Amino acid sequence: MRTSKKITLTDIKKFKANILAWAQQFDKVVWLDSNDATTSNFDSLIAVDVYSEIKCDTNNSFEKLKEYQQTTNDFIFGYLGYDLKNDVEKLHSNNFDGLHFPDLYFFQPKKLFFISGNTLEIKYLDNYKGEITSDLEEIRHYDEERRSNLSTDQIKIKLRIHKDEYFSKINKILAHIHRGNIYEVSFCQEFFAENSTINPLKVYQELNTISSSPFATFLKLDDKFLLSASPERFLKRTANTVISQPIKGTIKRGENPSEDKKLIAQLENDKKERAENIMIVDLVRNDLSKTAIKGSVQVSELCKVYTFKQLHQLISTVVSEVKTETNSVDIIKSLFPMGSMTGAPKIAAMKIIEDLEETKRSLYSGAVGYFSPRGDFDFNVVIRSILYNRSEKYISYSVGGAITAKSIPEKEYEECLLKAKAMREVLLNSK
Repeated sequence: MRTSKKITLTDIKKFKANILAWAQQFDKVVWLDSNDATTSNFDSLIAVDVYSEIKCDTNNSFEKLKEYQQTTNDFIFGYLGYDLKNDVEKLHSNNFDGLHFPDLYFFQPKKLFFISGNTLEIKYLDNYKGEITSDLEEIRHYDEERRSNLSTDQIKIKLRIHKDEYFSKINKILAHIHRGNIYEVSFCQEFFAENSTINPLKVYQELNTISSSPFATFLKLDDKFLLSASPERFLKRTANTVISQPIKGTIKRGENPSEDKKLIAQLENDKKERAENIMIVDLVRNDLSKTAIKGSVQVSELCKVYTFKQLHQLISTVVSEVKTETNSVDIIKSLFPMGSMTGAPKIAAMKIIEDLEETKRSLYSGAVGYFSPRGDFDFNVVIRSILYNRSEKYISYSVGGAITAKSIPEKEYEECLLKAKAMREVLLNSK
């Protein structure tokens, strides 16, 4: 059981900075920030201090998670790595991995903080409720000098796939499409830095400042970090309603409101970008139908333009209804990995991804989120993210795009660079 307490915050910005810094003393941290978007049940939350946990590879992972979630019957926070696809289907992953994240990790936190407007709701496991007052006092007066002062090295970013090789790989995908093997593939490439160190919290804060995305995440798992400015929701369950919001279709921001308006109209009417999105919507509808009440799957929003600090994107919303007894982990498994990061048909696309990509995706294009005690959940898609293994001094960020029959390799490459811009900027400019 948890003890709850609500208080009113007077300086939310300072409190958020303080609690994130205070949380660094713990080995496991999950911070989720909606950046004032209306997409979440809260503005931000942080889960710290492990009471129980599960960590595993791809072998029978979803069944292990289901057992843990049902046994715990509490809030649990964590992630699903992309390579859990190998548990869902008969697939494998043999590409290079410089990060070495576990494939799946969740933990039950002793301490939880939810921020909504100017209200802070604290939920501590009963055994630790005596620490609420002292923790709050420490957070409120957290001294700047006690915060991590680790500096960021001069980072040299390298490409795992160079430009000419990228074009060659895109042409191989197009050949698959023309032969009818697939309709669409989400092809990704890694940018990385070796023998480099960063201050993860500072890099996250700078990334969040320039992106301000609705599914921003700071995740710490011992010596491994996810610093994410994700704009995309994978899957959310509220009671018997499930929604998925795939993103496909991208265009840059304009220099002024007039140019922005023209670019939005261009994206709205771009046949190629809309086709990318609609193919994935069809895939999501099919995946949701596996657990949905018959006839309940609906597209409530198709190819709507959403504007972010760095770019405009096409987002669709697909909704289904499930029976009360339908297990939440089973719902997630039926859609994992998300279609926006694979392509269609999904299995054929994943095989091509494994064949042509040079890097194991790890947590990239996986999902971070939480389960509530009653089985509700909310997970993002891990994109626009920096992954960091502090012990191995390895930094990685990946970007990709949907390749369809109308794709032009040069334009796909330009889109990758646009998506990579924010991560590159913060890594090269962080001190």
